[in-house]
Amino acid sequence: MTDAGGLRGKSVALIGAGNMGLALLEGWAAQNLLGAVSIVEPQPSQRLQELCAAQGYALNGVAAPCDAVVLAVKPQALESGAAAAAPFVARDTVVVSILAGKRTADVAARLPTQAVVRAMPNTPAAIGRGVTGAFASAATSALQRGLSDALLSAVGGVEWVDDEALIDVVTAVSGSGPAYVFYFVECLAVAGAEAGLPAALAARLARATVEGAGELMRRQPETGPDELRRRVTSPGGTTAAALEVLEAPDGLAALMRRAVAAAKRRAGELSG
Repeated sequence: MTDAGGLRGKSVALIGAGNMGLALLEGWAAQNLLGAVSIVEPQPSQRLQELCAAQGYALNGVAAPCDAVVLAVKPQALESGAAAAAPFVARDTVVVSILAGKRTADVAARLPTQAVVRAMPNTPAAIGRGVTGAFASAATSALQRGLSDALLSAVGGVEWVDDEALIDVVTAVSGSGPAYVFYFVECLAVAGAEAGLPAALAARLARATVEGAGELMRRQPETGPDELRRRVTSPGGTTAAALEVLEAPDGLAALMRRAVAAAKRRAGELSG
């Protein structure tokens, strides 16, 4: 396996191994490049214990400074998470924080390093198909950014932004985005049932349709979603009739703008 990000032999501490932390851990285990991995998790799941035993990872063991520390606790647990991370952090350690709403300055103020990467992954990371938005503080070196990118890439793509304020927008678009898609499937199924389909059949059709459409986009990366939409929209046809509703001034675009704005606003509030 190639090691473009320089993971081989590096030491990493993971603080918090809930759903996202465990997804990252499984991604690192699959690559099998890291030299040492330490995990701090007060309530380890059975899966976590099994993974640590199989890979030789240290679970709630003795702390020592690492090349990178990944903070994967809840935003409201920043204080306790930083306290747990501190023994693993030296001046040349890069800290990767996936705490929604917490700024690089919030993390750096609590740890002995200014090299902090703020990242926002999303739930498809659990199957290696996530996407993460990331921002690196000014004190983060190119090598530290590369290491952070490699750690985050274990669960999907990584997109970097140069303005930390944009991470709140990333949170609103891709961080929260899977929930919007799931809700769309729910609504499509309910609409199908109300139009006469058996509820179970409507649910299966809605789910399979979104799964297939997503896979079609994945397999045709050179084709924009607008073009894919046009290809299935015959003038005067059924799809065109539905799109007239969705494209109305108060339709889907307006709803999504309001939804993203609300999520962005809440992400900003969490930094307080």
